[in-house]
Amino acid sequence: MNRLGRKDNETLIEMSLATDGEDSNGPLCETISNTESELRSNSEGLSSTETSLLIPDHQVTGRRYNLFLKRRLRINKRHQSKDSVFFRDGVRRIDFVLSYLDDPNKEEEKKVERRREFEKNLQKAGLELETEDKKESEDGKTYFVKIHAPWEVLITYAEVLNIKAPIKENDIPPTVENPLDCMLEPFRLPEKVMHPEPDYFTAPFSKSRQELYLIDNESTFFSASRRNRIVYYILTRCPYGTEEGKKKFGIKRLLSNGTYTAAYPLHDCQYWKKSNDPNCDNERYTLYMEWARFLRFYKEQPLDLIRKYYGEKIGIYFAWLGFYTEMLFFAALVGLICFLYGLFTMDENMSSTEICAPAIGGEIIMCPLCDEKCEYWKLNTTCESSKYSHLFDNVATLFFAIFMGIWVTLFLEFWKRRQARLKYEWDLVDFEEEQQQLQLRPEYEAKCTHRKKNPVTQEMEPYLPLTSQAVRFCISGTTVLFWISLIIASMIAVIVYRLAVYAAFASIMENTQTLQPISGLLTPQLATSVTASCLNFVIIMILNFLYEKIAVWITDMEIPRTHLEYENRLTMKMFLFQFVNYYSSCFYVAFFKGKFVGYPGTYTYMFSRWRNEECDPAGCLIELTTQLTIVMAGKQIWGNIQEAIVPWIWNWWGRRKARCNPENLYSRWEQDHDLQSFGALGLFYEYLEMVIQFGFITLFVASFPLAPLLALMNNILEIRVDSWKLTTQFRRPVAAKAHSIGVWQEILNGMAILSVVTNAFIVAFTSDMIPRLVYYYAYSTNEDSPMSGYINNSLSVFQVSDFLEGKRPENNPENFLTCRYRDYRYPPGHEKKYLHTMQFWHILAAKMAFIIIMEHIVFIVKFFVAWMIPDVPAEVKARIKREKFLTQKILHEYELNKLKQKLCECKTYENMEKEVIATEGKVELSQAM
Repeated sequence: MNRLGRKDNETLIEMSLATDGEDSNGPLCETISNTESELRSNSEGLSSTETSLLIPDHQVTGRRYNLFLKRRLRINKRHQSKDSVFFRDGVRRIDFVLSYLDDPNKEEEKKVERRREFEKNLQKAGLELETEDKKESEDGKTYFVKIHAPWEVLITYAEVLNIKAPIKENDIPPTVENPLDCMLEPFRLPEKVMHPEPDYFTAPFSKSRQELYLIDNESTFFSASRRNRIVYYILTRCPYGTEEGKKKFGIKRLLSNGTYTAAYPLHDCQYWKKSNDPNCDNERYTLYMEWARFLRFYKEQPLDLIRKYYGEKIGIYFAWLGFYTEMLFFAALVGLICFLYGLFTMDENMSSTEICAPAIGGEIIMCPLCDEKCEYWKLNTTCESSKYSHLFDNVATLFFAIFMGIWVTLFLEFWKRRQARLKYEWDLVDFEEEQQQLQLRPEYEAKCTHRKKNPVTQEMEPYLPLTSQAVRFCISGTTVLFWISLIIASMIAVIVYRLAVYAAFASIMENTQTLQPISGLLTPQLATSVTASCLNFVIIMILNFLYEKIAVWITDMEIPRTHLEYENRLTMKMFLFQFVNYYSSCFYVAFFKGKFVGYPGTYTYMFSRWRNEECDPAGCLIELTTQLTIVMAGKQIWGNIQEAIVPWIWNWWGRRKARCNPENLYSRWEQDHDLQSFGALGLFYEYLEMVIQFGFITLFVASFPLAPLLALMNNILEIRVDSWKLTTQFRRPVAAKAHSIGVWQEILNGMAILSVVTNAFIVAFTSDMIPRLVYYYAYSTNEDSPMSGYINNSLSVFQVSDFLEGKRPENNPENFLTCRYRDYRYPPGHEKKYLHTMQFWHILAAKMAFIIIMEHIVFIVKFFVAWMIPDVPAEVKARIKREKFLTQKILHEYELNKLKQKLCECKTYENMEKEVIATEGKVELSQAM
């Protein structure tokens, strides 16, 4: 097999420049090399292990039995295991696998030509290929093309991709251990699992300075994740022909048009047992045993091993998820304490005591909950709900809202420090400069037919004209607005449902003779809230499913230039939609329900038909809690079902035919082929799920102190579910670099600021805390029990004879003359009849003052804490400077030694002596700096 057939310093990127005069649609050129290499014949010996095959006759019958016998004969002739990650020679490692089906149709000839041209160009680029015939596959239809990147290709593209390689073992002393670390010993993993590789000083790889790097073994110098990243870089830029006058290239396009069915790197072994190969690191097995099993939920995560096996992008996600879960522990603990405070003081709550008292709540007759059909009811029918409302609507709610505002800031600031430490440890400090160079999307290069000169590089590069960008953004923006409008319309439909069934529940759940509800706990308000929340959750899931596909389509249509830009645009579209979709119903209950009701005789109606909902006499907070619990818990349960059970079912279905095959028949590439594809947007949905959860525990946490506890329990499970599915149910993802969580950081910062505002408004307008405090300090007349009389004070009086015709209840068997309603208005007979009292304006002023004071206090503390905590720890800053200095010194000394060698060999002594002096001066200057 031929290797690189051209100059060592040429790459696919450089080769692409030669084609600018011929065609501007692709980054590669067909004139990569004049040297071509042929594929190995399909008749070469297959790797297998001679085994005794014992399969019951009733499991293998007919045509399948004949195929089994033929394969058994072939296997017995060969002596290498197919459960291997190497070529048939047992030496060259399989870095990537392509698969395609033998499916004859009118498109097949075109697909065959594309594959032939694509694989020929891959070989011209230096890759080595080996094809497994369909006769050797389990289904008898699938071909597998195995790809190996030889050393020359790896070092060429390591330089192109600016991959850092070790030059010296790190000699900086480790940080002093914390004396309390011994207490954390039960949560630790073995050192070999936590740190699978020594710590090195690193420098960007250069082909011309290979002797500088610590290359002990060429086959293991580049890890499997780096090898598959290099191969995938080539695959996404390799051409396969010209169609319709445009050059076509890239494995993504070949996958989309069905030329290939899958493209993936291999796992290094089976997850449930170690490989028979003594050279295999068995990293997948280690990850499964130490990380992916739920029984290890209390153990720390092996982040370095995750990064080594899956790449930095997946590693940074699990680092963030783990840190978020750790910080949730403190929020959950404080929230649980606040909940227990409400539980233990439930019987001491004067409001619920008065509502439940037969002499007070039993004597107060409330106005009907709907027009005509509903009847008068007694206040003590809401006794149970008022008690449970106190669990969340108490003084501790205010403390917890302020605490969560500060907790969010601490979480974000400490995460920045944790992220800075990971950037140093994972050699990502200079990654920002790499992104713009390396992440140019092949789709952008293919679709942009216009080219212009880059003012920096002075090279021709593709670009999208401004007019085309404007048109695409207009279409994209209109589509997003349409879908957001659709969400708002669905929310209005749910509100109409609430109003329609509210009257039905109110008329059904009242008893005319006894004026007692069917159940002491289930009130019309609560029944409406529960059913509407469930309906809203179903609508949310349906709209999510539809919009995900629309968001990807409109982002593709915009043709973003880089992968980073693509992810950021898709992230903003999806988050904006999900924000409105998930939180709109909570915003309605928190800030609109019960606020624009009117009063008996002059109620407010939606669409002039349905009367607006009223809050429970004990307040709307319990209904917000119900809404939040159903949507949050339902989303988490549904998410875990989608993430764990669905992939497992699909994999079980795909492997059902191969369960009777031994390992020497069921090859490593077939095993991974039958797994699910993680996809380029796999992490995107994981981040989105967690950020939406973050919104639930911050934006509305004042209504539900147990939300952080639910989130903590979910995240402990989430880490193990994500690790389990990634290790056992999905193909190995292509490794990718990332130095941070990206645009999600800005989204979290925005939600942290918004959460202060929403929680202040919830405490002020949704809970009853401010009206109670105003009554306590300004209107109470009982010094011994200041809160006694609050319920009677908060209910206004309405004269039954003032009902308008068509609105008056049909039945009034006890001839009530007045009824009560929740508001602060003057009674009948007063000169300001049914107008707001002065107490109403006092309460409104107190609410506004509370919002302003709380927001300023929390924001001042937030910004002070953010200022006090540096984003990068001082120790990490010192280590970064120290490593840069030592690395630069090593590189300069290397250059000096090379010049001295040239000096010994070169006759032009005088010129070389000047160069050596200049180099020595550069080393001294570096040391001085």
